[in-house]
Amino acid sequence: MYKFLNTCLMITFGLLQIIWKNLMELRILYHRWNDKKNCVCILYCSNDFLVVQKPYDMFINSNNPKRKHTLQFVLKKMLPNLANPMLSHEFHFVHRLDYATSGIICIALNKRAARAASTAFEKQQVQKYYLALLHGHVNDSFIVIDKPIGNDIRETDGNKKMCTSDSLFCTKPRKSRTVLLVLEYGLRKSKPATKVLLYPTTGRRHQLRVHCSSIGHIIIGDYTYSERQDVEPHRTFLHSFRLILKNDVENLDVRTADPFISADTANKWQPTNIIRTLDENIFSEIHKLAQ
Repeated sequence: MYKFLNTCLMITFGLLQIIWKNLMELRILYHRWNDKKNCVCILYCSNDFLVVQKPYDMFINSNNPKRKHTLQFVLKKMLPNLANPMLSHEFHFVHRLDYATSGIICIALNKRAARAASTAFEKQQVQKYYLALLHGHVNDSFIVIDKPIGNDIRETDGNKKMCTSDSLFCTKPRKSRTVLLVLEYGLRKSKPATKVLLYPTTGRRHQLRVHCSSIGHIIIGDYTYSERQDVEPHRTFLHSFRLILKNDVENLDVRTADPFISADTANKWQPTNIIRTLDENIFSEIHKLAQ
């Protein structure tokens, strides 16, 4: 009897050791993934501008002091000497990105740079390019989406959902234009998907998400414009890829790597037909279409 109980205890102890080891490995993997997910990468820094890559699912800033998952909070921890307590959010963010969108954010580091950047936006001397994965295969290799965007009067949950002017529920539409170029056709989780380069020539709220939805190809992972149906993807597949900011202080031209590659298994994306590559020719092509 004693030997039997001793054997049972030894087996139980061995199983507990295995379980504990696996739990620790999972914990390590989680923290590695979480660190990668929350990583703010510095793309460029000078005396006048700081350009960083914002992770997806991160706010730029917040009036709620308890909200720590913001770009403002992370930057203050990374670069405390650049935080300005005289500013309401400690950094002068030149432009914005939606919570779900990853990619380039530019921060002015002094008043002169902030004024120059603001003037550049007013004079439309700024070019922003985005990468996205869309549901379905886009039939045309390029589309110029010229649809005014306004407020959706059905919006009730405070997210300020937008819509195009051809919707019966659209109010106060404003001119909005986006150029779309197909980069790759492929499959995501065995379903048709298209990788595209997007170039907005106007700057409306949710413009790219609304315009893609309006042509019947919702951005993968866009919870809001999929009518809260697209919950499987780990992220919204929209990324600010390149920023050109011409101004009187310092001209900027910054780009990131493409995050939507098949080598990243989290994307579950497999291209089957490459139409265009991300070289300089594609930017010339997209500008001709925008004229």
